[in-house]
Order: sequence, then structure tokens, then C-alpha cells
Amino acid sequence: MNQKITINTLKEMKEEGIKIACLTSYDACFAKLQDKAGVDLLLVGDSLGMVLQGDDNTLKVTISDMIYHSRLVSGVTQRAIIVSDMPFMSYSTPAQALGNAARLVSEGGAHVVKIEGGDELSQTVRLITQHGIPVCGHLGLTPQSIHQIGGFGVQAVSNKAAKELEKDALSLQEAGASCLVLECVPSSTAASVTKLLDIPVIGIGAGIYCDGQVLVLHDMLGLTPKQPKFSKNFLSGNDSIFDAIEEYVNQVKNNSFPTPSNSYE
Repeated sequence: MNQKITINTLKEMKEEGIKIACLTSYDACFAKLQDKAGVDLLLVGDSLGMVLQGDDNTLKVTISDMIYHSRLVSGVTQRAIIVSDMPFMSYSTPAQALGNAARLVSEGGAHVVKIEGGDELSQTVRLITQHGIPVCGHLGLTPQSIHQIGGFGVQAVSNKAAKELEKDALSLQEAGASCLVLECVPSSTAASVTKLLDIPVIGIGAGIYCDGQVLVLHDMLGLTPKQPKFSKNFLSGNDSIFDAIEEYVNQVKNNSFPTPSNSYE
């Protein structure tokens, strides 16, 4: 699949059972490699606060940071769709969210903006999408709420929490979200949400039954000191970064990654 990836392409991939390979991307050098290696979706993540800026969380990342890095990635990408995170407190009201989403698209070159949260953001999602900007939701572990949820742990473990997650996912879809990231939830819960929704579900630490997978670039290259359970060092055993990225894409596409050892049951 060499044509330009769009929101419609992602939905078609879900319908046809073609896995969506995604990675975070922060600069032109890596974006070129990722695009050439066949990554379908480049996520300009606020994870840059941790992997590039050296902080313990994502909370210090600004909208200016996100616009800058989105511009670097979008300037060289030819095939992949670009999704950019809206950082902490950049969408606290629908009007503020619309203004910042517009900047990510017009100044940063993003195709889609991503926000963390559930039903409480339905009005925000509706307003942004009504103005022609696609939105990606994010449920499960939401790093911008790290102080409220008490750390980087598995979410939606109880039946009640899993049902709440499903309700939030349906609410986001109904409000107009075009896709959804599910982070650190049990595989069975992610499978239920993926089956429930018409829009593509991208997992990170959410098992193999999602419509696609995303990892932080620095994790999958083995550059972070502590490898998350849900990640894998794809550079190990490969001769180059390009080969490692291509191997990641292949393993996502042929459904050999993630394995149960990279998942939560």
C-alpha cells in the first residue's frame, strides 16, 4: 500500500483486517526512515517530554513544542498520516481546544489531533470535527492524568471499569472521533472495544486484537533505560535502524507482535 494514508484509508484497513502500524515520530530524520519503512501512522507524541526533554512525565510539553515537532515530521512525510498530540491543558475548554487544534493543523501540518479523555470530552470532539479537523481519542492509561490516576499502571481491570471504558469509547465515536488509542488495558477489554467500534482502535499495551499497534520510537529501538513490558527492542538482531523499523512494521502486519508477554491479561 503505497498511496497516501488518510482517515478513510485507516477505516478501510480495519474493515479489511489489515493491521495498522504506528510509531511516535519527532523529527525529520526519523520521520523519513519511518515513512520509507512503511509505517502507516506517525504519532507526534507529547511523549517527547520524556524521551527528548528528559522529564518524568508529559506535563511540561507546550502547544509550541507540539507545533514545532509536528512541522518537522510533516515537512518530510509523503505517505503516512500524521497525528499530533494536544498537550496538557491545551483543550480545557472546547473553544481553547478548537484554537489549538487549528494551530497544529495549519502551523504544524498535522492531519489529525489526539486528545486524552472520555465522555467528558464529547462536546470538544464534536466542535473540533465540525470544523473539519479529525480527532483521535485516547483511553485507558492517559499520561496527562498521571497524578490523578496514581501512576503508570494497567487500567480498566475490573468489570465495572471495563464497561466505563466501553461507554467512553462509544461516546467519542458518536461525537465524531475518527480513531482511538487504547493504552495499557487487558487484551480482552481491548478486544471488546475494538469489536464494538466502527472506527480503528490502535493499541499500546492493549494486546493483539486491536486494529493496529503503536510504540514509542525510543522504546522499540532499545534507547530507553527501562523497557516497558508492552514494548520490544527491534534493533536487537537487525543491522540498522531502518531494518528495525521495517521489522516492527512486518511483525505488526503479520500479527506476530505483540505477543502475550507484551500484553496484559
